This record gives sequence, C-alpha cells and structure tokens, in this order.
Amino acid sequence: MPDPRGTAEPSLHQLRLFLVLSEELHYGVAAARLHITQPTLSRQIQELEKRLGVPLFSRDSRSVTLTDAGRSLADEARATVEAMGRLRVRAGQWARTLSAHVVVGAVGAEAAMPYAHAVLEHLRGLHPALTVEIRTLSFAEHLLRLLSGDIDVAFLRPPVPAGVELLELATEPRIACLPTDDPLTRRPELFLADLGERAFIDVPPEVPRVWWDFWAVDPRPDGRRVRYGPVVSDMEGLLHAVATGQGICFLPAAARELFPRPGVAYVDVVDLSPTVSALGWPAEHRDRPAVRAVREAANAAMASARGERPRSL
Repeated sequence: MPDPRGTAEPSLHQLRLFLVLSEELHYGVAAARLHITQPTLSRQIQELEKRLGVPLFSRDSRSVTLTDAGRSLADEARATVEAMGRLRVRAGQWARTLSAHVVVGAVGAEAAMPYAHAVLEHLRGLHPALTVEIRTLSFAEHLLRLLSGDIDVAFLRPPVPAGVELLELATEPRIACLPTDDPLTRRPELFLADLGERAFIDVPPEVPRVWWDFWAVDPRPDGRRVRYGPVVSDMEGLLHAVATGQGICFLPAAARELFPRPGVAYVDVVDLSPTVSALGWPAEHRDRPAVRAVREAANAAMASARGERPRSL
C-alpha cells in the first residue's frame, strides 16, 4: 500500500524553519529571524507538512498555533537538529584523525614550556606524518573547547572540571604578581595573609569556578573570601590589569621569564601551594587515534625525563 506522505524525507533546513516558527508563532517575525521572505517560509512549512503527512500549524487571519501533531513533533525535530550538530562535530574530529592532523590547545604560555616541547618532539618521532596545530586559547576557551571536542588535547593547569583526564607533566611554585608601586614588592617574600586586603583579578563566568578558586586561593587558609576586582579574559588582559593597579594575581614561577612587563613585579609567597602542569583530554575521547597518539608521546616524554620505561596507558 503506498505511503500517503510520499517518498521525500524532511530536510534539516525545513526542521530548523519549523522550530523557529514554533517558537515565534508568527510568520513575519519568524521569517525576519531566519533572514528569508515570508512566502518562502510558508512554502517550506507546507512542503514539510506534506512530507510528514500531518498539519503542524493551525492558521487563521489573526493567529498561528501549533496543532497537537506540531507540539508532539517539535521535540523530535529539535532532537534531530541537535543530533545533526553533534554528528558534524564528530565528523570534523574524525576528519582530522583521518588526515593525520591533531589540534593542541594551550593556555597562557604552556606550549612554550620545556615539557610541552618534549611531548611534541616525541610526538613527531613516533608519528612523523602527523601534522600538529597549536592554538593558544583564553582562560574561558581552553576548557570549553577541550570538552566540546574542538581541540583534541590541551597543555593546561589543573584543577579541571569533570570529564577531563590528565597526565601530570611538571610541578612548580606559584608566585604573586603585583603592581611595581605596591609597597609589598619591597619584601623578599610574602605570606598569603599579607595579601588579604588586595583585590584579586577575576575571570568571566564561563571559566569553571573550581579552576579560578584554586588560582585565587579562595577561600584563604584563614577562611576569608577573596575580594575580586576587574574581569579579564586572557593573560595579556591579566597583566595589564595588574600593571595599572587594578588588582593582583598568582601565576606560575615561570612567569618571571615568560611575562616580564612594565609595571609588573613578581614576589615569592611562602605558604602558596605549587601548581601542576598537565596534558588534558576529554575522557570520552581518550581512545581516538589523535588523542591516543599525543597521550603516548607525553607518556614517553615523561618516562624519558625520569630515565624510566614508559608506563602502560
């Protein structure tokens, strides 16, 4: 018996139009939002209804409403559109793998650190045909893009949110970054209690709070909460805010050599815990070929630095 709906399947484009109209319930407003003409939108919705075999909207001279079928199918349409978006992301990830390409993210100057160079050198030795793209990312981007799969792995500093696995690469002290005219810069070393009244530079809300709470040491050992100053998105913004007296921050000790800036001074802090450098990757992607290649290179590089055989991953 022939299918009364015909043979054509709904297109993804039509489903997107349907979802926008279901939200606006006004052809003119929906068409403007979609940057198409109202007659074009009307024709596409009619074609979609024909392909599905059910009316999606009730129309009269004054209003547009969803039919029962339209309300029922809206959730399915949305799930289909979102699934297609995820499919495209995954396809891009596998396209990089199949083309022997890996995308490595880095926050701050992590890609310039000796351990990062060692990992990338081992990666080239193990996989000479693999091309490596390095992306320097902002505070907000580096974890978001890692979890989304936009980058394969990242050189970063823990702590990290759930869903990210780590291989520790190095440990170093943290130091205070202060404006050069701050009286505390005349001391050879400080304690956290000395800095309790200073405003601390903050980061955008997209940054996982667990990460910045560590860097701000919030709360402090005595239980006091940190007083925050201006919000910055990246390392240059952070250093500028400190140099202009808007607040302080804590950075890895390597910042002395990597980020010398006019107006910025670095001072040791006796009771400030160290920071760990790590290679991170999404837990759900750990066995993808590109991710596994970098993990194996990092494992080999760390074993070589210790004079040991690589451990099993």
